[in-house]
Amino acid sequence: MQVFKFLIIFIFSLSALSFETKTVLIDGKVLKVEVAQTEEEHERGLMGRKSLANGHGMLFIFREERILSFWMKNTLIPLSIGFFDSQKKLINIHDMEPASPMDLSPKTYESTAEAKYAIEVPKGWFKKNKIKPGAVFKINSGPKPKRSHQRERTEPQGQYKEQ
Repeated sequence: MQVFKFLIIFIFSLSALSFETKTVLIDGKVLKVEVAQTEEEHERGLMGRKSLANGHGMLFIFREERILSFWMKNTLIPLSIGFFDSQKKLINIHDMEPASPMDLSPKTYESTAEAKYAIEVPKGWFKKNKIKPGAVFKINSGPKPKRSHQRERTEPQGQYKEQ
């Protein structure tokens, strides 16, 4: 019972953390992502979520390339994860199942080469969208700031660019 109370308190304490959101484009497919850049955000990830809408996910950004390893501890929904190198090129994909709360050593899912980014999405999203290793993603830069002393022009908002 004590373990259960701890898990409930732990999961609710995580809800205070909010993530920046961005839009990414992978092989013509748009994906709305929450961005995890800090160690605290990396540790939290999608833990405790009861659902994840199709077309939504989480982008993990690391300081440098390395072999990345993820697990599904305290994650309630099945996910797919894509690992990307520093050029944002897809290295490999894993489908992942939630770990049992009683499993003290959940299965890990690793990149097959050094990676700088990982994207978690609802299980099967990469396959459904025919996204395979070699695909490259771009991050939406967001709307351009308006210039105060120039006439406003009508331009497409949120151009995709390399970051």
